[in-house]
Amino acid sequence: MSVRSRFAPSPTGYLHIGGARTALFAWLHARRHGGTFILRIEDTDRERSTEASVNAILEGMTWLGLNYDEGPFYQTQRFERYRDVLDQLLAAGHADAEYDAWLINILEGDQFSSGFVAANPNSKIPALVDHSTSPPTRVFESGAILVHLAEKFGAFLPTAGAARAECLSWLFWQMGSAPFLGGGFGHFYAYAPTKQEYPINRFTMEAKRQLDVLNRNLAERRFMTGDEYTIADMAIWPWYGGVVINNLYDAAEFLQVDSYTHVVRWANEIAARPAVQRGRRVNRIMGPEDEQMRERHGPEDFER
Repeated sequence: MSVRSRFAPSPTGYLHIGGARTALFAWLHARRHGGTFILRIEDTDRERSTEASVNAILEGMTWLGLNYDEGPFYQTQRFERYRDVLDQLLAAGHADAEYDAWLINILEGDQFSSGFVAANPNSKIPALVDHSTSPPTRVFESGAILVHLAEKFGAFLPTAGAARAECLSWLFWQMGSAPFLGGGFGHFYAYAPTKQEYPINRFTMEAKRQLDVLNRNLAERRFMTGDEYTIADMAIWPWYGGVVINNLYDAAEFLQVDSYTHVVRWANEIAARPAVQRGRRVNRIMGPEDEQMRERHGPEDFER
């Protein structure tokens, strides 16, 4: 098994002696075992993260001579869920689902601007402003955005009965479960400055339990609620699909995701959907250039 070690500093100040020690240990461990040293910037502290601090960390790594093999990667909140539903609506022929996707640069504090706070008083991304109503309707929190769009266009959410209840149940399952995967497992496994056995074990057990819940459900269903792709899939896939196809936390091998065969099948099928692939590009400002799109204001932006 190849060794992959990470250094995941929080960009809230300069690289200090404790951080340098942690980085050196991870670097030496990777080099001794012929492994890979990864730099991830833990930029989820949106109130204190700054671009200057990120640059200071990168300069500090260079000054120390700690060259990294992969990265730097940034753990900013993902936007796939609500972008995907808009692109799926457009693909289904709903021309009124055209949208503008403005980049909110949390490293520069855009989330605290008066314009954004008017859209989301909690100063968190994502947020949506529906200008088709008078006055415009603001919607914040990913689950609320998904429900708003699905109900507005009559798509991806059953309208009544048990099917609607099932879809909403899985949507809210994701809202309650993902913090244990991201803020729990993801933080302690991938980003915490020191590795602590107890929280890693505790949240690993919970992450695997959640994957088992999904796997048992998907054993009898193509998608989360049956044969139809819904907002429940859109909400769950960026987190749990991201883990099993190794887009999140570099933990697929550690979590033994291959044992969750139905989740893997489901995750790969959704990843191949053209609208999902388009949605993942929007507001992306890192990675391969052909996968980036700083802002999206029309379908022609995908052709540039």
